[in-house]
Amino acid sequence: MLGNIIDIENYYLTIINNNSNNLLINMYVKILDATNFYVGEIVNIKNETIKIKLMGEIINNKFIYGLSNKPSLNAKVSLLSQEEIKILFGINNYTPNNSLYLGKSALYQDYPIYLNINKLFANHLVILGNTGSGKSCGVARLLQNLFYKKDASPEHSTFFIIDAYGEYQNAFSKIDFVNPNLKFKYYDSDTSSTNFLKIPLWLLSLDDICLLLEVNNKNQIPIVEKALKLVKVFIKEDEESNKYKNSIIARALLDIFINGKSPSQIRDQVFSVLSRYNTKELNLNTEVYQPGYTRPLKQCLMIDNTGKLKDMELVIEFLQKYVLEDLELSMPDEYTTYTLDDLLYAFDFALIDEGILNNDRVYELANELRVRLASIVNSEYSKFFEFEQAFNKEDFFNELTTENGEKAQIINLNLANINDRFAKVITKIYCKFLFDYGKYVAKRGTVPINIVLEEAHRYVQHDNDIDILGYNIFERIAKEGRKYAVMLVLVSQRPSELSQTVLSQCSNFLIFKISHPTDLEYIRPMIPYIDEEMVEKIKNLQVGNALIFGNSFTFPTITKMDIASPTPSSNSCDIASTWF
Repeated sequence: MLGNIIDIENYYLTIINNNSNNLLINMYVKILDATNFYVGEIVNIKNETIKIKLMGEIINNKFIYGLSNKPSLNAKVSLLSQEEIKILFGINNYTPNNSLYLGKSALYQDYPIYLNINKLFANHLVILGNTGSGKSCGVARLLQNLFYKKDASPEHSTFFIIDAYGEYQNAFSKIDFVNPNLKFKYYDSDTSSTNFLKIPLWLLSLDDICLLLEVNNKNQIPIVEKALKLVKVFIKEDEESNKYKNSIIARALLDIFINGKSPSQIRDQVFSVLSRYNTKELNLNTEVYQPGYTRPLKQCLMIDNTGKLKDMELVIEFLQKYVLEDLELSMPDEYTTYTLDDLLYAFDFALIDEGILNNDRVYELANELRVRLASIVNSEYSKFFEFEQAFNKEDFFNELTTENGEKAQIINLNLANINDRFAKVITKIYCKFLFDYGKYVAKRGTVPINIVLEEAHRYVQHDNDIDILGYNIFERIAKEGRKYAVMLVLVSQRPSELSQTVLSQCSNFLIFKISHPTDLEYIRPMIPYIDEEMVEKIKNLQVGNALIFGNSFTFPTITKMDIASPTPSSNSCDIASTWF
């Protein structure tokens, strides 16, 4: 027995210090009264007193975190026995298909720490830590422990690693050497790579295209939507396609005639439009019929001696024949294949259809998008959307997750070769594709997808997506993903830059050393169980040690993780050996 209880305040006990051993700090104790078995942690030792934080209860040989009651002043306090420590750590509950070895207790070094697989990976997980704290190595070790299991093989798992710096290929590329039933698939953002990362343009939704073009005003969305509707028609290059084109061109020209500009301005604008946008039926050389003779359209735009367009009414009547009154367009589906060039062509027609010729504000909003689209078309980034083979969503998902004809469990997307802005867009597009796939799979929840976001603070931010699109894909996954078996694993060194909404939806936390006060203050109100003692522990963790808590483990505890083997390519530069 350690000592008698002399005070109970909130969830802390103070007992008389009858023990000369000052190495009891952070040890776990049992507090027994007539009917209950409480568990606490020694958090402070003074010469005369010991302070204990109450953690939970052992009921029917199972530890339950949290309290339904408090011990009495007559309760007896003593250290846990070895068997009771096993109960506390859940060691006796080990099952091959639902227990994952994480590491060993930093305090009780002979005791392994096991996590509940279902509670860990069926919920969102956060892994935080300063640079050099062992965070990336910890991520690799966590997954290696899962895939190196000898008593169970997670062959039906699917992990997508969004790899900001290309660190994880080294850690997982030879996973089939450990278990031939497991496969690793690698995609590179280097356009010269044979495993170049791509996504079919036609599988992108309206929202995805808005992200790609960095839409920053809600009024730009209808322009993008119109372009997508037109591309569905224009790629056919048939009579129906030409009718739509002619109608759009004719409407634009009619707007020019009625906008009140001078005859010379009208003529110049019509010439300009028809020089750029024309069809075989409607162009500057199209014959305009008059009783007794015909003339090319361009001759009907001549200005007479009085400075007027003499044939203006004739031209207007001619153009009105091309206007389709009931112009019905629909969005393309996953079977409508098109290219960036097709989209740019449709975009040009969408711009004139939206009235950019006569409205400076519309021109400003629309031209901004066209410039961005054209810059992508003419850049290396266009290759991200080039495909010779047609894929629907199901086919593309299968392509992503198949390596040499077999199911791949780890798919590594290396984004190291693209700039931060484009990497953020590609990450959002891929995550939305995976979320939508999980959402519409035939039997909900049968294809679990875990998305590991390395350097998550670069992507999972509170940006303007909510204001423009009405949602942020990471916040949507955080709120709804569990229903569709799409879960996030956020890995970050700067939690203060992460979305509060996403962080608040996470149920499991693996926290390595964090010392920056801004980050500590940011996570304190959003993460359950954190108090001053835990903050101090986080600030003073050794490299490779992590504080684990959440649904997957019964109580917060410090774990010493094994070194990843092989390690990710995340080592710091060895200055001494490089310099000397």
